[in-house]
Amino acid sequence: DLHIKSGEVIGILGGTGSSKSTLVQLIPRLYDVTEGCVKVGGQDVRKYDLETLRNNVAVVLQKNVLFSGTIKDNLRWGNPDATDEEMLEACKLAQADEFIQQFPAKYNTWIEQGVSGGQKQRLCIARALLKKPKVLILDDSTSAVDTRTDALIRQGFREFIPETTKIIIAQRVASVQDADRIIVMEGGRISAIGTHDELMQSSEIYREIFTTQNKAGDQDGEE
Repeated sequence: DLHIKSGEVIGILGGTGSSKSTLVQLIPRLYDVTEGCVKVGGQDVRKYDLETLRNNVAVVLQKNVLFSGTIKDNLRWGNPDATDEEMLEACKLAQADEFIQQFPAKYNTWIEQGVSGGQKQRLCIARALLKKPKVLILDDSTSAVDTRTDALIRQGFREFIPETTKIIIAQRVASVQDADRIIVMEGGRISAIGTHDELMQSSEIYREIFTTQNKAGDQDGEE
């Protein structure tokens, strides 16, 4: 059983194959449950009009797709009626405005293959924000940005979309450490739920991931 309050920031951690992505894909009905049910706003997701449901749930994947066109065209795919001001705000929030401003044509830049993985991820986050979703799901979608940028994006979420429920799947503990609650998945089940401090006490899996990653960080610093 899992209950997520409106506006909460939820982190999801777990090894490969622990069903992190499957869990969140039940929300916009990319899969349907075989037993039990998934409710959004107190109503079974199967009772919603599919288009309405998906318009209110924005999912940003690790490898999201940008199509041929300008940066503006790509951003407006999230919301065709978005104003230039809204696009600018979403890109600042997603830490994308800084690199866009360095292109000669700025927001009218034609997207070629030359956009880096981290830049793509930030544009896809901005595009999702323009939908003004009720639920925002980030499926390992800040993996290609550095930890400082990752932290700035999360800070922006808290300040600009406080009422949106945010679910963050991550490999790095640092990406979910400040979440309201963190879910630890193992073998298709929820192994533990709690804050960072609670899980450091109660969850061996969480403690292990945290220790391993921080050791790696210490070694990187020494080199």
